[in-house]
Amino acid sequence: MKSLLHPSQSVALAFLLAIVAGTLLLMLPQAQADGVSAPWLTALFTAVSAVCVTGLVVVDTGTYWSTFGQWTIMVLFQIGGFGMMTAATLLGLMVNRSLRLRSKLISQVETHTLGLGDVSSVARLVFGVTLSMELAVTLLLTLRLHLAYDLPWGEAAWSGLFHAVSAFNNAGFSIHPDSLVRYASDAMILLPVMMAIVVGGIGFPVLHDLRAKRRDSRHWSLHTKLTLLASGILLLGGFLVLLVFEWKNPATLGPMTLPDKLLSAAFASVSARTAGFNSVDIGALTHESWALHYFLMFVGGGSAGTAGGVKVTTVAILALLVIAEIRGRSDSEAFGRRVSASAQRQAITVLVLGSALVVFGTIAILRCTDLPTDKVIFEVISAFGTVGLSTGITADLPPFGQLMLTLLMYVGRVGTITLAASLALGERRMPFRYPEEHPIVG
Repeated sequence: MKSLLHPSQSVALAFLLAIVAGTLLLMLPQAQADGVSAPWLTALFTAVSAVCVTGLVVVDTGTYWSTFGQWTIMVLFQIGGFGMMTAATLLGLMVNRSLRLRSKLISQVETHTLGLGDVSSVARLVFGVTLSMELAVTLLLTLRLHLAYDLPWGEAAWSGLFHAVSAFNNAGFSIHPDSLVRYASDAMILLPVMMAIVVGGIGFPVLHDLRAKRRDSRHWSLHTKLTLLASGILLLGGFLVLLVFEWKNPATLGPMTLPDKLLSAAFASVSARTAGFNSVDIGALTHESWALHYFLMFVGGGSAGTAGGVKVTTVAILALLVIAEIRGRSDSEAFGRRVSASAQRQAITVLVLGSALVVFGTIAILRCTDLPTDKVIFEVISAFGTVGLSTGITADLPPFGQLMLTLLMYVGRVGTITLAASLALGERRMPFRYPEEHPIVG
C-alpha cells in the first residue's frame, strides 16, 4: 500500500510528535524542581530545543528541572539526535533508490558510496556508533569528575552521562549554569567532549566510509572527501581566528596560560559548529569573534549526522561552483570527480532558503524587542543552526521572540535534510525544454 505521506513529511511529523510528547512531560509537576507545573512556553521551548538538539534554554537546566525533568530532556535530545541521524541516512538511501538501476549501480561502483541495505541494518549501524561513543565518553568524564573533582560516583556518573549524550548529539545542554566554563583549563574534560561532538556531527555516511574503506582513502566517496576537507578547514580556520581576536581579551582568553588559550580556542571552534557548549563567556567575545560564529553556526556540520546548519558539503559544493566559474570551466570538479548539476541546484536552494529564514527571523524578533541587533542575529543563527550558543538574551526575549526561536530550531533541524531529500526525490525529467537565453548577471 502506497504511503499517504512523502518520506520527508513523515520525518517532520515524527519530530513534531516527539516535541508534543516532550512538552506534555515537562509540564508535569514531577518535572519541575519545585514540584509545580512549568509554564507551557517554558516546557515547549525546552522540548523543541531538546528534540532539535539545539541547547538554547530559557531556564537553568540543572536547577529548574528535577531529576525526572533532566532525564526527560536527555531522552528527548537522544531521540532527536539518533532519530535524525537514522532518518537522514535512510532518506539518503531512498534518494539513491529513486535512481534508475543502471545509474545507481554505476554510481556505487564509481564512488563506492553506501549501499542500499535494509532499514534494520542501517539502524543497527547508527545505534552501534551512538552507543559506543556515548559509553566511552561517559566513562572518561565519570572517572575524571570523581578522581579530580571529588564528586561522588553517582553524581559523577550522572554528569558524565548527561554531558556525553549531549555532546555526541550536538545538543549543547549542560546541567551547569556556566556550561563548561568551570572546566576551561581541563583537557581531560574538554577533549572527550570535543571528540564526541566531531564524531556525532561529521555524519554517518562519512563514518561508514571511513570504517569500510579505512585502508585506502582513494576509495572514499566524494561526499566523504568534501566533508573531511571542509570540516578541517573550518575547524583550523575558526581556531586561528579566535586566537587572534581573543588573545588579549581580558574577559575570555586574555588571563589564560598558553596551553589553556589553545585548548579553549580549539573547543570554541569545534563547539561553534552546532554543539553549543562553551568554555568561555560567549557574551564577552569580541564582535569579530561573534561574526566568525555567525558563519560557523550557519554552516554547521556534516550531512546525515547530529549537527545542524546548512551543512559543510552544501558550502563545499558552492565553493567548487564558484571556483569553476572563475576558471571558466563548465563543470565543478574535485578529487577527480564531477559534481552533478542537480547537487549544485540543491545546494543553492538550501543556502538561499536558509539565508532567507535567518533574515526573516531576525527582522521578526527585532520588531518585538529593543535588544542589540548583533545579539539578536547571533541568537537567530544559533537557533536555525541548532547550535545553542547564546550571548545571554534568550530568557529576556518576549514570548513572540521565544516562539520565533522555536520555529527556527524546528525548521533548522528538520528542514534542511527533508528539503534536500524532497528536492532529490521529486526531481524528474521534463518532456520538453524552453529556448535558452542568458540574462545579464552583475
